[in-house]
Amino acid sequence: MNRYTDYIMETAKRLLAIPSPSGFTHMAADFVKQELEEMGYSPELTNKGAVRVNLGGKTKDNSIMLAAHMDTLGAMVTEIKSNGRLKLTNVGGMNANNAEAENCRVFTRNGSQYDATFQLTDASIHVNGEYSDTKRTYDTMEAILDELVHSKEDVEKLGVMPGDFVCFDPRTKVTDSGFIKSRFLDDKFSTAILLGFAKYLKEENVLPERTVYLLITSYEEVGHGGCASIPEDVTEMISVDMGCVGEGLGCDETMVSICAKDSVGPYDYQVVTGLVNAAKAHQINFAVDVYPHYGSDVDAALKAGYDLKHGLIGPGVYASHGYERSHRKGAENTLKLLTAYLL
Repeated sequence: MNRYTDYIMETAKRLLAIPSPSGFTHMAADFVKQELEEMGYSPELTNKGAVRVNLGGKTKDNSIMLAAHMDTLGAMVTEIKSNGRLKLTNVGGMNANNAEAENCRVFTRNGSQYDATFQLTDASIHVNGEYSDTKRTYDTMEAILDELVHSKEDVEKLGVMPGDFVCFDPRTKVTDSGFIKSRFLDDKFSTAILLGFAKYLKEENVLPERTVYLLITSYEEVGHGGCASIPEDVTEMISVDMGCVGEGLGCDETMVSICAKDSVGPYDYQVVTGLVNAAKAHQINFAVDVYPHYGSDVDAALKAGYDLKHGLIGPGVYASHGYERSHRKGAENTLKLLTAYLL
């Protein structure tokens, strides 16, 4: 599996470099689609902007869909202030506290893009006596364009307007010890893992017993990514998303996490048991955990009315929705669990 893990790590870096907050995922979708086409598959783009592909299988009686999401957290311009600063609104769960002083880019409707920094209003600590006591929110912070602008009119001349997407710098770094640190590992790391799984099937000429579909969704972070585009022959769906790492949980960044329950409720007993048994039989490093503040694409599919067995797995990711960290062993164990469970 080592060379497929190498592919996953490299692909994750390339995908993380592509801005794609929910609703602005077209560039990431093009990347995912092209990767699959270069492997020899025939992916399609759904109306909602997701990428779906059939990886093949011996039968279609009991097909399974694996879902990950390429959309990330981000922001949108909601107001151009009179001094030329930008008030933002968050897209998904982008937290103002850990976005402070982050570099970002504003993408306009005319195709231009401008560098900016997200800062506390009146951000000079030598000037603002309330700096330490001010609560960081989208009402107390602003994006400062790296352009010579001093008024609302100056900014409007650049083509910037409310509704423009603001994409934050992922700051991706891979260490010699195998860690990957970046914003938006949730869920581009698992998207890369599913691309690695597709590459493994194709290059090793492996045909699963049942048909396997991939669905790389575009609106998971706002709650409706998995609500559509599931073929009629699919009876089971597994969301491959980040595994939680934190106090009270058993998973770390080197493991694959199997979720037994999230904020919506328990996952399918047979699916969770099957995943656990597969991990044990193949000596895969795993943990079973309960996520108290979590929802997934497969939760969205069930809410949309699909009649499916459902599960959730993923590599352990620390500091979720912040500056996240995982490890290549987490990717490798997730890939191993997919092959053990499906093949």
